[in-house]
Amino acid sequence: MTPPTPSTAPPGGIPAEADWDRAPSLLDGAETLELTPAVCNLRYWLNAVPQGTLRGRALGHDSDVRPLDVVTRPGPLNSALTQELAYRSVAEDKATRAIGYMTALAPDTDTMEFYATQLIDEARHAMVFRSHLLELGVPHDELSATVERLSATDREHILVPLENLGLRVLRDERDFVGGVLVLTVLVEGVLAPAAELSERKWRVFDPAAADIERGAGIDEIRHLTVGSAVVRDHLLRHPHDKERLLGLIQEGYALWEKLPTTEQLMRREELFQQGVEQHRDLLGDYEIWPGRRLADTTAEERLETGHAWAARMQRTRLVHMGLEEAT
Repeated sequence: MTPPTPSTAPPGGIPAEADWDRAPSLLDGAETLELTPAVCNLRYWLNAVPQGTLRGRALGHDSDVRPLDVVTRPGPLNSALTQELAYRSVAEDKATRAIGYMTALAPDTDTMEFYATQLIDEARHAMVFRSHLLELGVPHDELSATVERLSATDREHILVPLENLGLRVLRDERDFVGGVLVLTVLVEGVLAPAAELSERKWRVFDPAAADIERGAGIDEIRHLTVGSAVVRDHLLRHPHDKERLLGLIQEGYALWEKLPTTEQLMRREELFQQGVEQHRDLLGDYEIWPGRRLADTTAEERLETGHAWAARMQRTRLVHMGLEEAT
């Protein structure tokens, strides 16, 4: 397995992993890059994100990048995307609030600064996901009610149990490294590949949504790799803590097994599939991954591919952290 490679940011320039045109995909970046809190402190973020990733993209995409009409009018594509955006906005909102505890518990200044920037990143993600609902036709005065209506069931059955685990570790037990592990392995490490799939599958039907996912994915590369470095460095200093952290991972995996995430994702993929069948001509020869046209994929194939990406990425990061037994 190829070891992660450190960032090679030019002095005063935009580091490649934060540059819109040069950043790798989320999967490639999370598997191959090595970033640490000492690299990704507040000074790094102020240069790389507002002046790099987000320059000219306050809402996650250029103003002239718009969804196709088939997504903005009622139909399966609109239903699939609005459900996804509502859920993602609530998930990012909850992550933002939980990261406040990580910022307070961080053991040093660089780590505190990094999690302060991640808090802003997650709050921005929640904002741009909500904002795109407006571009899809949700009236501004109905935005909050629409998010609540579309996300309520999945919030209670998926997000609240995950939130409760995170709050127990961070708020109640004040376990900083445990909180980093929960966020890096059990939350972002599972959800990030679904975001990569989302960017690819919406690229033709809604390039604005795809760009929003692209920007969020660039941020997630940083979050996943720095979180992995925090856990790895903790275990190098405190190897006796390994069994406890492995136990926490196993507890998290057992929780995931009980959550209806596959049913949720399949529901959205089936709606998307209906849209593919109605508007296959718009997709042409666009490939969702090398050698595979999106128009030829099925809901089951896309879901299985997302699961395979998640498993592969988790194996890579767990080995990097020194927790390979969890794989």
